[in-house]
Amino acid sequence: MKKRILVTGGAGFLGSHLCERLLNEGNEVICVDNFYTGTKDNIKHLLGNPYFELIRHDITFPLYVEVDEIYNLACPASPVHYQFDPVQTTKTSVHGSINMLGLAKRLKIKILQASTSEVYGDPMIHPQPETYWGNVNPIGVRSCYDEGKRCAETLFFDYYRQHKLKIKVVRIFNTYGPRMHPNDGRVVSNFIVQALKGEDITVYGDGSQTRSFCFVDDMIDGIIKMMNSDDSITGPINLGNPQEFTILDLAKKVIELTGSRSKIVFKPLPQDDPMQRKPVIDLAREKLGWQPKIALEEGLKKTIEYFDKLLNEGKA
Repeated sequence: MKKRILVTGGAGFLGSHLCERLLNEGNEVICVDNFYTGTKDNIKHLLGNPYFELIRHDITFPLYVEVDEIYNLACPASPVHYQFDPVQTTKTSVHGSINMLGLAKRLKIKILQASTSEVYGDPMIHPQPETYWGNVNPIGVRSCYDEGKRCAETLFFDYYRQHKLKIKVVRIFNTYGPRMHPNDGRVVSNFIVQALKGEDITVYGDGSQTRSFCFVDDMIDGIIKMMNSDDSITGPINLGNPQEFTILDLAKKVIELTGSRSKIVFKPLPQDDPMQRKPVIDLAREKLGWQPKIALEEGLKKTIEYFDKLLNEGKA
């Protein structure tokens, strides 16, 4: 059955892939974005589809539309973007969630929150299960994002308890792939752009800190499976790749796959940068029948191809 689905942050990296998948599955999609980090380029191939509608809107202001489901993805998600206007970042997570939850309550529909592994902060427990409460600095430079997302989860569960709203919360771990923002300062996009340009590859710290990288197609699959799961499954559920890599290993792999002559240079670690990140995905396997399928090398090749094209077009 064709559903009318609202995707906030729909012109962003994850949002644009989600819009595409939902359209391909035969739904009507309303894409809402304020184009702070989202781009028209990410969704221009969808604009000719009569079942795709684009609204330029900031979700810190109320929105009145008639839909059957809401995916709430809107929020700048990389430090370089969310630290530019930290107050607005917190407002997007908090006021934005209140507005979207209010809309879902009025329409009596399901709503999914794209939360983040950053709710675990710089974790003392490794790997991180959903039961872990996290280790977050409430007054640091990353707090606008980390605490904003934690507060959004609080709001979702209070709406669930207080108003019996149907909610879904997923905690998204590091995700990469085509349509990542070329200047978002994240390791995958940074390393690939630097390698393709033949510049030095910047590793912060000694490169021993770890991340778990999930390819975007796998992530979208998990997000949709969560939305379509039984109403009793509220989450939070971790979505990510339990395969762990050091930052230094990733840099070497990117150099190898691009055939670049780039050298690796080391710089001091930014404040509150987590030393380790790795999801426990037992719940996702059990409740959603989901786990990542695409290996890092395969995903990196597709991502490198995308950035190579961007650079050739002068867009990165």
